[in-house]
Amino acid sequence: MPAAPTIDDVIARMQAIDAELPQADGVAWFNKLYLEVTKAIQQETREGKFGSSRFLERLDVVFAGYYFRAYETGQADARAAPKAWAPLFASRARDDVAPIQFAFAGMNAHINNDLVLALIVTADEIGIHLERDSADHRDFEHVNSVLAATEQRVKRWFATGFVAVVDRTFGRLDDVLAMWSVERARDQAWTGAETLEELADAPWLRSEYLAALERTVGFAGRGLLIPTATDG
Repeated sequence: MPAAPTIDDVIARMQAIDAELPQADGVAWFNKLYLEVTKAIQQETREGKFGSSRFLERLDVVFAGYYFRAYETGQADARAAPKAWAPLFASRARDDVAPIQFAFAGMNAHINNDLVLALIVTADEIGIHLERDSADHRDFEHVNSVLAATEQRVKRWFATGFVAVVDRTFGRLDDVLAMWSVERARDQAWTGAETLEELADAPWLRSEYLAALERTVGFAGRGLLIPTATDG
């Protein structure tokens, strides 16, 4: 499907996905978190919190497009999902994986892989180079605080579920989630995009870099989805 042209359309698409997924579906947990983050970014944009809203708004739309394409592919055939997303779509029905693990696995695929690509596409469309000493990068970093605030606001979802969820003790959950940081992942995504800019004249190396990135992200996703439920 084509990328949504505005943040409003992105939000509407996520709301439609939320309505069509069973609440026990692992992908639903990621989608709900992503929806809340996107709404928070939209609000920050309307309040003028970003210095380069043109860049950030376009990035949000391009970025979401990678998720929507992965979702459509994974819905049709989990085995055909992009390698970075494959662990989430393969494990989405497991009841021995904590809801927050599904959310983090989706964030891992989307940020560590898709954000790298979305940054490059957005920079090319707008006609800029990705520079750390820029308003674009400052806005990019400001999103980290939006993510943190959203996580604090919705963390009760992951403790109780959106409807009644069987109580479980997730004994290894802290150990599993400690391996992944959203702020670190976003910083690495910017670095990855800078690397791709440098490799623009070396298409073979660029292709190899992207293939290795997708495999690495998929491997990390499998680690985030290791069952953590214990009896007790």
